[in-house]
This record gives sequence, C-alpha cells and structure tokens, in this order.
Amino acid sequence: MAIIDAIVNFRRFLKRRNHSAHTVKNYLNRLKHFVVWLDVPLEKVTPVKVLAYIDHLLDKRLKPSTINYHLLSVRQFYDYLSHEEGVAVGNPVRRGQALRLPKPLPRCLKEEELTTLFGAIKRPRDRALFLLMLRSGLRVEEVANLTLEAIDLARGRLLVQHGKGGKDRVVYISSDSHQALVEYLQLRPRAKAKQVFLVEKGPYTGKPLSVRGIQKRMEYYARKTRVTVSCHHLRHTMATQMLNADADLATIQDLLGHTWITTTQRYCKVSNLKVQRDYYKAMEVVMHRTLPE
Repeated sequence: MAIIDAIVNFRRFLKRRNHSAHTVKNYLNRLKHFVVWLDVPLEKVTPVKVLAYIDHLLDKRLKPSTINYHLLSVRQFYDYLSHEEGVAVGNPVRRGQALRLPKPLPRCLKEEELTTLFGAIKRPRDRALFLLMLRSGLRVEEVANLTLEAIDLARGRLLVQHGKGGKDRVVYISSDSHQALVEYLQLRPRAKAKQVFLVEKGPYTGKPLSVRGIQKRMEYYARKTRVTVSCHHLRHTMATQMLNADADLATIQDLLGHTWITTTQRYCKVSNLKVQRDYYKAMEVVMHRTLPE
C-alpha cells in the first residue's frame, strides 16, 4: 500500500466532508505521527499494536484526551481505507481502547472575578472580543473567524459560520457587547481582511487575529488581574449565568451550538444559585403542607 498516496487521498476526503482546515491539519499531523512510529505495514497493524502505540503516547506524557484524539484519527483513516478505497483491511483501533477521561465540571467565573477582569480590559478590540465570548457564548475559534458581514448590529445579532462540527447558528448581542463592538469598529484598522478582529501593531498590522493571539491576550489579562481564567471559561460563565436567570436549557443549547443537550446539562451541576432558589421555593410549599400552625 502506498502510504503517502493514501494520506493525500484521505486529506481530500476530509476536505470533501467539509471539515475545517484546522481539523484536517490535526487529523493529518496525528496520523503522520502514527505512521512514523510504525515498524510494520499498515495492513499488518493489530489491536495489540495499537495498545503498544497507546503506551508510546503515554510515555510521551500526553494527556488522555490528546491520546484519544490520536486514536480517533487512526480509526477514521482505517475506516476511510476500507469504505472509500476498498482496501481489504480491518480496523485495528477498537472503541474500547479509548482512555477513560475525567469529567471536571465547567468552571464559571464569580461576579467579582468578572468585575476585576473586565476592569482591566481597556483596549477596545480586546473588550469587544471577550464580551462576545461572555455574552454570546462564542468559542475562541468562532471569534477569530467572525467576519464583518456576519454582524447585524441593527438587529442585535450575528451569524456564527462553520462553528464546531461545521454548523452555522445565530446568536444575539447584549447591549454592552453592542456598545463595545461599535466602539471597536470605529477604530478598526482599514484592511482587506474580512475578519472583524485584526492585529493592531507590528509587521502584521491589519492581518486577522489568530486563535493563539486571542488566547495570549487572555493569558496577559489573567496574569495582570490574577484571575484564573481562559477564553472557554467565559463561555462556561455565560451558560451558567443564563441558567441561573431561568433560561430554558434548549435555548442555551441552541446559543452555544451544542449537538447534544446532555452537554448543556452539565452546567446544571454548577448552577448553585438556581438550585438554592428552587430548593427554598419548594420547601416553603412542603413545610406549609406538612407542619401544623
């Protein structure tokens, strides 16, 4: 089997499936790592060999979630060879080989942490993009890819295009996000780039701000304020705040772009304010019914 040709064809297959460039790159990088490690032909790989590969990745101190992504890439490649290329090869990656992952609860920021954090974010661009994460629940990749034509300030909404899983969705803009966006757009450098958020200084001025660039800005503010926070924590916080404000789970699911409502339901476990409020409200009824005057 010509491995290089198979990988090139697999790349084309992934692109035809409408995977993002970032996803395709990750699939291929993980697959190449596996191929370089192999000391037998692809068609000779067995489940036992895959277990040895898992041990190899563990020795490199990769996180369980990262190892599972490696296994996913290899499994998808073998599925491709069998179903698309017609190669008579079994898939050596068994679903039961994936490592069990801890499921930490989503972290959301306290009100005082938000006040401290956003009190330090004075730069109009940064304030606008981080407020979109906090108020509209955007992922960092979605903020980086947001285009000018996707923003509808008049109707207070924006279109998230090609979000996670290649899905589009409409989200809404809060009043403070709206104001921050207007202020930033008035100062935004003139550039050919269609992305909203651009590099403002240095040789890359006018180029789209990258995902890593946004993450570095958050890391800067986290150090400055000593608030433990990441970009994704802002999204978690938005979901929990909406749940505490009695928003419907299905509504939050739509806004966040979750495929499964079980993903959204995890926020119930950290929504202590709503649980506390519901408890006392129900207990008043219970006590009134069961205890004598």
